Amino acid sequence: MKLHQLKVDYEAEEDRLLMLVATSDGIEVRLWLTRRFVKLLWPLLVKLAEDASPRIRTQANPEARKALLGLEHEHAVSKADFSKPYDAASHATPLGEKPLLLARIQTGRDRNGQPVVALHPSEGQGITLTFDSVLLHSLCRLLQSAVRKSDWDMELKLPGADASAGSERPARTLN
Repeated sequence: MKLHQLKVDYEAEEDRLLMLVATSDGIEVRLWLTRRFVKLLWPLLVKLAEDASPRIRTQANPEARKALLGLEHEHAVSKADFSKPYDAASHATPLGEKPLLLARIQTGRDRNGQPVVALHPSEGQGITLTFDSVLLHSLCRLLQSAVRKSDWDMELKLPGADASAGSERPARTLN
């Protein structure tokens, strides 16, 4: 199955994020992400984004790593199409009509070295997503946007990607 679209929205009544994952062959998986789950997931996504790029992975200087991650993020997100609305057409829902309440996360790499994230409820079947750079950074952007709509008092920051982070950086001497 090939991923077709992702949607992440804050559902105030549930106080959760609803993630919809649609495949190109008409299957949709619905997932609930709690505040606790997002707090566990976010650092893993940031680490996957850092490790996915050889330029970032091989950089010894932490400030340079952050800056490169920010550049990679902006470059990848610029390739994504956020203007196309999620296709709400009828999809098959093999894991059920009701969203799965996610409780477990596993990350790794597939045989081609691509980042993989497995998302599962406490019991039963979940989904495994394989990410390229654009998809990984797009998911980060979608999560950031959805969390901003919540009142969870948390901000998902990607090191080096925020303009506001510039004021927090220590002063540097330029020669």
